[in-house]
Amino acid sequence: MSKPWWKIPLLNRSGVIRLAILSIILLIVIFGAWFLMIRMPGESYHGELPPLTQKEVTLQNALQQDVEKLAGEIGRRNYLYYDGLIAATDFLERELSQAGYKVKRQGYEIDNQTYYNLEVEIIGTEKPQEIVVVGGHYDSVYTSPAANDNGTGAAATLELARLFAGKQPARTLRFVEFVNEEPPFFQTDDMGSLVYAKQCRDRKENIVAMLSLETMGYYSNKIGSQQYPFPLDRIYPLQGNFIGFIGNLGSRKLVHNVVASFRRHAKFPSEGATLPHKIPGVGWSDQWAFWQQGYPGVMVTDTAPFRYPYYHTDEDTPDKVDYERLARVVAGLEQVITELAGNKVR
Repeated sequence: MSKPWWKIPLLNRSGVIRLAILSIILLIVIFGAWFLMIRMPGESYHGELPPLTQKEVTLQNALQQDVEKLAGEIGRRNYLYYDGLIAATDFLERELSQAGYKVKRQGYEIDNQTYYNLEVEIIGTEKPQEIVVVGGHYDSVYTSPAANDNGTGAAATLELARLFAGKQPARTLRFVEFVNEEPPFFQTDDMGSLVYAKQCRDRKENIVAMLSLETMGYYSNKIGSQQYPFPLDRIYPLQGNFIGFIGNLGSRKLVHNVVASFRRHAKFPSEGATLPHKIPGVGWSDQWAFWQQGYPGVMVTDTAPFRYPYYHTDEDTPDKVDYERLARVVAGLEQVITELAGNKVR
């Protein structure tokens, strides 16, 4: 006589064991993913922001002047507004020259128009063959004046170059203003940072770190102001009041070093992650170009479309940028770059 259906075990003993093993494996995978991709050294700053130092006030004013020049006076600057793009090129080159640098123009042609990456370099005193690259793109998207994306990154690159002028880093330092990050060149062979990174690889240069400064100037303490692609929305803060450091899985060590350094020296909220580059947003800037050439790279960002309501619109104007908090971030990056360059922060 057979057993009634309600008395038949759902799983036999071997099935229970297999289910337990699978559960353990799943937990290990989840913990491993958290440990490898999400867990960062140090602690993000919490609490009221301290008053700006006099140096940070000066930096705030300089950043605002730069962004207003690029996104206010010059405005649209890309392949459709080529005169504006060249005006931005000339402005950045002039300012870098006045800071004491010899500026290298890396020009290349697309449809009978020439586009320029701008590079300045400080040769390392102890490890000149090891190179740290800091850069941001200065072109705009379509008809946007592009104050935050990416006037802030271009201005931050310029101001950091000024801060390091005359210093003697152990490693070689390069500051690069990249062209043609935005569509239709985004993640194509004509993307300025990819043209640059390929040339570095062709010369067999040893780039040990690349910081991509991308859309860095919008912050909000409002709950719900920060969005994420799933499943990151279950992990990270819902207030868009932090600066993010994002790398691919191959850049994990660099991301950890950068986050740890920033948290040691900057009293400003920060989050970091090393994620597969296929996740939306992870590869959406110039660090992607360096990943393609096997170099480690980190994007420094306010997370752009996941926070900034004016992303890629005509409303991305200089008045939307929080220059005080941008100055705090750039001041923190100065210390990060000092350590990446092999020097001690004083």
